[in-house]
Amino acid sequence: MAISDVVPSAYTGNGLSYKSDNQQFSLRVRGRIQFRYANPGAGQPTQPSDFDHVGGNQFGVNRARIKVDGHIGKPWFTYSIEYDAADQRTLNATVAFEKYDSLSAKLGQWKVEYSRERSVSSGGQQMMDRSIINRIFTLDRQMGASIYGHIDNGGAANFNYWAGMFNGSGRGDYSNHDGEAMYSGRLQWNFLGKEVGFKNSDIARSSTPKAAIAIAGAKFKSQFTRFSSSGAGNLTNFDEGEVEGQYDIRQFVIDGAYFYKGFSAQAEYHEKNIVDVANDNIETTLRGYYIQAGYFLNASISWWPKPLEIAARFATYSPNTSEEDQSFYEKTVALNWFFNGHKNKLTAQASRVSLEQLGSEVGDSTIYSLQWDVSF
Repeated sequence: MAISDVVPSAYTGNGLSYKSDNQQFSLRVRGRIQFRYANPGAGQPTQPSDFDHVGGNQFGVNRARIKVDGHIGKPWFTYSIEYDAADQRTLNATVAFEKYDSLSAKLGQWKVEYSRERSVSSGGQQMMDRSIINRIFTLDRQMGASIYGHIDNGGAANFNYWAGMFNGSGRGDYSNHDGEAMYSGRLQWNFLGKEVGFKNSDIARSSTPKAAIAIAGAKFKSQFTRFSSSGAGNLTNFDEGEVEGQYDIRQFVIDGAYFYKGFSAQAEYHEKNIVDVANDNIETTLRGYYIQAGYFLNASISWWPKPLEIAARFATYSPNTSEEDQSFYEKTVALNWFFNGHKNKLTAQASRVSLEQLGSEVGDSTIYSLQWDVSF
């Protein structure tokens, strides 16, 4: 195939697309940029000392992403790359075989389909940031292989599934280190008969209700206890493993989502068990949950602007990593103005995170933010 055989298509606001005359090759390039002002600019507190830190205001580019995707040879043999231009790192790089809805396969690096909150793209979130429990429980991006599919036998016999094996060393790490893989699986039941994707906000004002409930689990051994877009790391009070595979980790999540006539809701409950095999098998169990909902009030109040959504979230988790009974809490409210769905939206948000020890509040932080997120 010569380069001259590849021709660009008209720009539709969803990236620049190129296709070959014989339809054996396609390429689409998209971009996204996110501007944010936050007062103060410090991130979510993760330990008691964070509440004593007074950060300055944040203003600038919070995210800048370049996405490339398409197919090679057959429409069902696809590829995808996502690059973080702000931090200069590759986030996703995959090839997938998606000929059959009920059975597909993927290889490369991407966000493991584990929890709903993390699987929703940062460009499609209802709030500016994910809840405080995301940092504790997410598997985030891993290198590995997965099979997945959508099974629709009519009515309530509607399911999605994912099963994968990964390095378990986080984004950008090609080594498994301890020789033991990370195994994960997710089963989602779309019990009202319609598939529920990883999305926030009922922008389409679903005329019939859509709902799903899912359970997911993972097990692995690692010198790391948490993951993020930056790579692997460790939770507070967990040092980097002295030996490879020091931490034996098992975790699960139950989540659900609902969409109907401009109203959307989702929730997750997590548990994570960490055994320090190098230190007398000390066991730590972390638990957390959040509930989140949003509504386009124009469905009930005539004067309310149609593009404006109001949303709220409550989240909490217990680190169970010290003798003191500790619990973190988050309360967040947001207003979203959708100029063009999630591709062009303005968000104003207030978020309060607090810490309680033995039933008494010992710290709190409130952040006010304004953000414009645009994809092109």
